[in-house]
Amino acid sequence: MDHLYYSQRAGSHPNPDGLCYGDIVDLFKRVYMQLEEDGYFTEAFGFECVDAGRVEGAIKDVGLEVLLSVRKNHLWPITGKADNYNEDDLFDMIEFLYQHVSKPIDGTFHNWNNCGMHWTAFNKAEGQKEYRDRVNRVLVHYEKKFDLSIRGEVLIKAEPGFDRMLEADVPTSDAKVGDRVDAAVLRFRRHGSTFDDRRQAVRDLADVLEYLRPQVKNLLSSGDESDLFNIANNFGIRHHNERQKTGYDAQLWLPWMFYFYLSTIHVLLRKIEYSGKDARGMKMPQKTLSPAKNPENSS
Repeated sequence: MDHLYYSQRAGSHPNPDGLCYGDIVDLFKRVYMQLEEDGYFTEAFGFECVDAGRVEGAIKDVGLEVLLSVRKNHLWPITGKADNYNEDDLFDMIEFLYQHVSKPIDGTFHNWNNCGMHWTAFNKAEGQKEYRDRVNRVLVHYEKKFDLSIRGEVLIKAEPGFDRMLEADVPTSDAKVGDRVDAAVLRFRRHGSTFDDRRQAVRDLADVLEYLRPQVKNLLSSGDESDLFNIANNFGIRHHNERQKTGYDAQLWLPWMFYFYLSTIHVLLRKIEYSGKDARGMKMPQKTLSPAKNPENSS
């Protein structure tokens, strides 16, 4: 939220850390009902006509599709079931709807008995973007911090200032680097991730830096290079021995280590690209360094 209202500024607001789960479910239901009324699920789920009755969409039996996709049989219809959702159920349905939303862009108005618009043309990418924006306006108020990613996954919300980096492409053509970084980010941010999951994500990023180490030697001074690996090697991340420092607050320091290594990898890969070599030190054709892709422009 950009604007803080009086009670928020004064510190007297009853929900300073956000809304409880029950309020979030209610907000989600209302957002879904608005989008459904505006035709965003017509292409997938069909609609009601005063003359024709039920007009089927691409999915003939939505409840069956939910069961086949999510493997739960108590989630549909949303308006009748959402009040009994647990947090996993809610996030499952948020992701399910992302896969099936599409923005209505053309149709005809059926004026008999004020039936309404009968949509015939849709844009899936625009629908997903609008749906994601609206869902994230709900999730930003949750006392637990999550958001819906551009890939349609509910993930732990990025720390302020790091959201664009988490969504940006890893600037490398080396799959050993790009895939490992993407997997580490997903492991760290996944709903329900444990401290062990997060520690493994940090370890994976440190392993990527180790893979890049031959190039790092040429880009950094020897002292700076060794400092990059000191944290992972001596604080119970990569190695396990009696010299390891493990008496730190993991809840506080693991996120710091994760973002430190992730941002370092992005910087080093861009320096490697600018130097004209790939991640393994091989010469590449010269090209102009481009800025990180804005994911909002890719949809």
